Amino acid sequence: MHVIVDFCLVPLGVGVSVGQYVAECQKVFEQAGLKTHLHAYGTNVEGDWDNVFASIKKCHERIHQMGAPRISSTLKFGTRTDRVQTMDDKVKSVKAKLP
Repeated sequence: MHVIVDFCLVPLGVGVSVGQYVAECQKVFEQAGLKTHLHAYGTNVEGDWDNVFASIKKCHERIHQMGAPRISSTLKFGTRTDRVQTMDDKVKSVKAKLP
């Protein structure tokens, strides 16, 4: 099943700068062959359900290995069965409705 996810990972106990941890998760997603879009407060990820959620688990594992004693993550995700839809499709649909 195809899924689109909005994922935000916040390592706790590592200081205020978290860019290196976000970059590590980006590497995990790229290695898994997933399509991503970074934004200011998270990452959109799309792909096969099992691959996406296995990669999110791997992000947590890697960040703990990097020394983060605690991680807080938020997820929003959606699936469709009526048609195939990508992240780009969703953005284009909204932009087409703007003046």
